[in-house]
Amino acid sequence: MIGLFKENTKIALSSIRTQLLRTVLTVIIIAIGIMALVGILTVVSALDNTLLKNFASMGSNTFSISQYDFSSQINRNNTNEKVNPIISYPQAKEFQKKYDFPFTTTSVSFTAVSNAEVKYENKKTDPEISVLGIDDNYIPNKGLELSKGRNLNSFDVANNNYVCVVGSNFEKGLFDGVNPIDKTISIRGAKFRVIGLLKEKGATFGNNQDLRVMIPAQIARSIFSAPNINYDIDVKINNEALLNEAVDQATLTMRKVRRLNPIEEENFGIKRSDDLIQRIMENTKTLSIAAWVIGIITIFGSSIALMNIMLVSVSERTREIGIRKSLGAKRSTIAWQFFTETFVISQLGGFLGILLGILLGSGIAIAIGFSFTVPWMAMTAAFITTLVVTIFSGLYPAIKASKLDPVEALRYE
Repeated sequence: MIGLFKENTKIALSSIRTQLLRTVLTVIIIAIGIMALVGILTVVSALDNTLLKNFASMGSNTFSISQYDFSSQINRNNTNEKVNPIISYPQAKEFQKKYDFPFTTTSVSFTAVSNAEVKYENKKTDPEISVLGIDDNYIPNKGLELSKGRNLNSFDVANNNYVCVVGSNFEKGLFDGVNPIDKTISIRGAKFRVIGLLKEKGATFGNNQDLRVMIPAQIARSIFSAPNINYDIDVKINNEALLNEAVDQATLTMRKVRRLNPIEEENFGIKRSDDLIQRIMENTKTLSIAAWVIGIITIFGSSIALMNIMLVSVSERTREIGIRKSLGAKRSTIAWQFFTETFVISQLGGFLGILLGILLGSGIAIAIGFSFTVPWMAMTAAFITTLVVTIFSGLYPAIKASKLDPVEALRYE
């Protein structure tokens, strides 16, 4: 059987060389379909990997309270959307004081400015630094980790110490070649001592999370005073089994803080980390479906093209088939010869498509800033698809060739 397969493969390659142009065009058509399938699935895989990594760092035992819930933020163009009031500082602090669910820690934070310029000695950054006002619970609640130094503690927050924690990009930029710990930076004329350096987080949807400076909230409120500042509340529960009860208790507490009567709807949003992951994964499924639709349409066309080239090959080699049959070749041998030829062509197209698809998908993923991973699922899907193309395109021509009458085939001109 192995010897027969090797012999059929040699004959198939010889036939391919004699029909080089048609074969190349067919291989390209198959490769385009596989490339579209693998390319999109690669991007989707990179997107899933990036989002899972980002949210996994927060764990599945955290939730946050903000002005809007996640679904409202997605549908901001909806003209009928209810406008919720901001979460003010007194409301945020009142919630933090009243929320006493066991095994939980609560943090209050806000983005003071997103285009600050930070100076160190005679160097300065571009005006692209985000300054956050935080408390001592913010960093652990957000799942952030420090590579150097320490976090803000309760003493720093209570006494309004001019200290800060900076993102990882500062070590490569403003503090290039210098240990940032205990160095003094300037933000809008205020001097801050760097006490901590965050581990690298990367960029998500164009938002670089490593270009941040975190300072005590009260100091941020005094330096970056602005009307209608919206505050975020983050809660972390140590016992994941109590997450549902913790969210329910937080909802009741926030309703009291907002002074809502029992029949009024919530005018705030609670975002659970596991809900965010689930909703985002549902959206990425649409991209996967689109990849399959595009791939199937293109591959269907390539299957027809491959079947056509094989039928032409059968017609052109009718006399050869007659000679082989007259010399004792079995129907199964003839069928396997043409089926092997179809298999070789489809696998060449599949291999080329997988290679181009991975290059295309990884290029897009890296350009967008996603974490690239080897798309094993996409490669498996492409391999299965090429097998389907082989069966669909090669079976009929192979059977047709095997059923040719040897006498009539020898008469064929």
